[in-house]
Amino acid sequence: MREIVFDTETTGLDPITGDRLVEIGCIELVNRFPTGNTFHRYINPERDMPEGAFKVHGLSIEFLKDKPLFCDVCEELLAFIGEDPLVAHNAMFDLGFLNAELQRAGKGAVSRDRLVDTLLLARRKHPGGANRLDDLCVRYKIDNSRRTKHGALLDAELLAEVYVELIGARQALLGLAQTSSGGDGRRPVVSVSVRMVALPPRVTEEELAAHRSFIATLGENAIWRKYQPPAAD
Repeated sequence: MREIVFDTETTGLDPITGDRLVEIGCIELVNRFPTGNTFHRYINPERDMPEGAFKVHGLSIEFLKDKPLFCDVCEELLAFIGEDPLVAHNAMFDLGFLNAELQRAGKGAVSRDRLVDTLLLARRKHPGGANRLDDLCVRYKIDNSRRTKHGALLDAELLAEVYVELIGARQALLGLAQTSSGGDGRRPVVSVSVRMVALPPRVTEEELAAHRSFIATLGENAIWRKYQPPAAD
């Protein structure tokens, strides 16, 4: 199953009053593993940057003025997210800005039915608790020390880890560790820990001898002859 965890940064709180998208970051998950495939763009909002928004994400108009317009990156963005579920924290906020930009670009809106809102998941799992992204990172012992300001790609990376914890998928990993992406960039390759020192055998030599004797009664073509244990030297 493919999912996209995403986050946005904006010039303010309401696209209806003219606030615009300035950054979007997306992380691809396949079967709840990050594949390493990402989409990240800074966007020229074609307007000023309010001081309050600048204090949140640190993106100035001077930095953004030579960045592409949303209409220049929307096709690439839509190709990346495809038709897969979209995971976000306070998802309707991000979707509102995304759809406002898509409307300006003459594209169809993304359906809210595709959303997985981690804020709602957190409120159900931890009622009465603090459920900001930073709070959830602390709760699940996820290192968020790089998050000195909001940033769409970093926040999406942290949210992907939080999401896996919220839905309990971390337990499904057991002893598997992700090593790399497959050739198609989507299938995570996992490795299994190998015991460095073999455990001592628990079958006695008498039991092995009895097993070999039993196999001898099965005939020359018995498949078990391929697996019979060797006799002791």
